[in-house]
Amino acid sequence: MGELTQDQFVGFYRTMRTIRRFEQRVVELVNRNDIPGAAHEYVGEEAVATGVCHALRPDDVITSTHRGHGHILAKGGDPRRMMAELMGKSTGYNRGRGGSMHIADLELGIFGANGIVGAGAPIACGAAMAAKLKGRDGVAVSFFGDGATNQGVLLEALNLAAIWKLPVVFVCENNGYAISASIREMSPLQRLADRAPAFGMPGDSVDGMDVLAVHEGASRVVARARAGGGPSFLECLTYRFVGHFTAEKALGIKYRSDEEIEEWRQRDPLVTYPAWLRERGICDPARVDAEVEAVLEEAVAFARQSPLPAPEEALDGMYATTYPGLPARGW
Repeated sequence: MGELTQDQFVGFYRTMRTIRRFEQRVVELVNRNDIPGAAHEYVGEEAVATGVCHALRPDDVITSTHRGHGHILAKGGDPRRMMAELMGKSTGYNRGRGGSMHIADLELGIFGANGIVGAGAPIACGAAMAAKLKGRDGVAVSFFGDGATNQGVLLEALNLAAIWKLPVVFVCENNGYAISASIREMSPLQRLADRAPAFGMPGDSVDGMDVLAVHEGASRVVARARAGGGPSFLECLTYRFVGHFTAEKALGIKYRSDEEIEEWRQRDPLVTYPAWLRERGICDPARVDAEVEAVLEEAVAFARQSPLPAPEEALDGMYATTYPGLPARGW
């Protein structure tokens, strides 16, 4: 992956810290009913989105999941427009209509978070095919969880990418649970990357709690895809410290032991990585923390001050008003 610079090392931490604090602020706002409904927190998994997206170019594409805030932020998403979207405001990425699970920014190569498990994989294949047909060396990355590996749509996408030798990287965020179902009960293979060779592509597993390990693994498979080597499967072993979604605690749902959660917390990337930076004199993480707090304060203020969509715009974007070759018509 080449020699990393001091700015890159600091950038990894800034991205992870931004994701962590964004998610924590989202929980506060959900609990205050400033954000309607629930959200799926990315707390604990920050090293995956950061390591992967920092290995991409701005013109590369990602597809995300229902737990997508971290991916969007790591790819360069604006925290202000994200927060506004979550609050249902007109200044949000989807003008307040998509909410937490459907944020997209095509200009940044973010082809959308997706509430349907595994549904981003074929979209990534389409983006990769478009780059290939246009003679560009762009790469598409599809993020998905361990639960998606038992979804037919993902398996079809893996097969399609291998047949057409598409520049796609399939990133499995294996946090051990599909909602409340343990991967130990859902798959005879505990190393999900072992499934990849059956589709004709290499599979590798990396420590998803180590941003440097993720970045190294991602850089390798992204370079392979960019050079025409075809698709790869990258499994990132990670963990979410909180529930499947924000309402889980209030509902009293419990399927993990306190001991298991605490064991994983000892490897929290927002604890181990800043300690690593301090030990090497690379930066003072507290300075980055202060900068991130200012960004998040501005994002929350921007969202709160933004207007709600006008009632007369309720159907905007819902229906096509014309078809090719036909005159425009209203509804």
